[in-house]
Amino acid sequence: MGAGVPDDIATAEQLAEDFNAQNPGIEVVVDASGPEGSELDNMVKTRLSTGDMSDLFWYNSGALMLALNPDQQLLNVGDEPWLDDLNAAYRGTISTDAGAYGAPVGSAMGGGFFYNIKVYEDLGLTAPTTWDEFMENNAAIRAAGIDPVIQSYGDTWTSQMVTLADFYNVYEADPDFGEQLTANEVTFADTPAALASFQKLEDLATAGYFNEDYPTLLLDQALAKLANGEGAAYPMLTFAQATITQNFPDQAEDIGFFPVPGDSADANGLTTWMPSSVYAPAYTEHPDEVKKFMAFVASPDGCDAITTARGVTGPYVVDGCEITGDVSRIVQDMLPFFEDDRTAPALEFLSPVKGPNLLNITVELGSGITTAEQAAKAYDADNAAQAQQLGLEGW
Repeated sequence: MGAGVPDDIATAEQLAEDFNAQNPGIEVVVDASGPEGSELDNMVKTRLSTGDMSDLFWYNSGALMLALNPDQQLLNVGDEPWLDDLNAAYRGTISTDAGAYGAPVGSAMGGGFFYNIKVYEDLGLTAPTTWDEFMENNAAIRAAGIDPVIQSYGDTWTSQMVTLADFYNVYEADPDFGEQLTANEVTFADTPAALASFQKLEDLATAGYFNEDYPTLLLDQALAKLANGEGAAYPMLTFAQATITQNFPDQAEDIGFFPVPGDSADANGLTTWMPSSVYAPAYTEHPDEVKKFMAFVASPDGCDAITTARGVTGPYVVDGCEITGDVSRIVQDMLPFFEDDRTAPALEFLSPVKGPNLLNITVELGSGITTAEQAAKAYDADNAAQAQQLGLEGW
């Protein structure tokens, strides 16, 4: 079974060790060799199509899994009872109309705003559940002489976070947006909920709610500003909680998390980045053993193995998995959205259409160079060029 980065290798090895201990008649061996990135994508596709894939392999969930032609090339586990124990949003990232194919090998991340709880509490504010509430909070924070929202365009990719993490609100308005985008049936500029994902960034920029040094600030510096109360909120993926815990242990519990709010508190939900999955080729000679291992991965015992290997990094997508030990406030704030099924996968898990220039487009938007409408149209053009390069139908 292949894996990639060190944490993933440790996770794969722990899963194999614990499974082997429970199943002495079956041996799972981890092979961590192989390339990464686009070279890995090509290798997986080649090995699947030539009949050379191992009995199990570790790979992305969502759009990249769909690009493997799963209905023909992957082992269908759609009838396995453990699928019912998986979070619905995750289940959608490993499924087609014909079946389901993966088991989760990690925990989920959320996209939204880290916020300084002390700053909020000192000003009598609470975590917002609508965009209007958030903007009202920001006005009060600015009046108190604190930067309401930190931006760090020195690390250009971070400029995308408000737009990308807003996708739950797009999904809530149109659950088929990802499929329609893939088929070139919708655009960001002509879909009000999708255009709003750019408008929110323009709202913040126009109101002057960013730190003055946002053009050059880096991610770690932004987290320092947040931890020290020099800024009230920072849009980020929850993986960055580890940096806060490591660099600012005394302030870590002062940092909370909330999703990018939408128009209605009743529809407040979280955009999630789902864990990778373990799959098997359709032609595996050991389908029963493979299914047994996947059932183990998608169980509380599997979650315990993952926690042993990499600690608590986020909520699991398997029912019955308990998070034990030290849990950050950020993870605690994420959990209710998973428990109540108020989550939607990020767009990249639902569609292969993801233009590579969004980070530059959002830098211009957040810097006041362009408007939300101009940014959305630029991204639509970027998506079109990428979809044509991928050879997608309808483009």
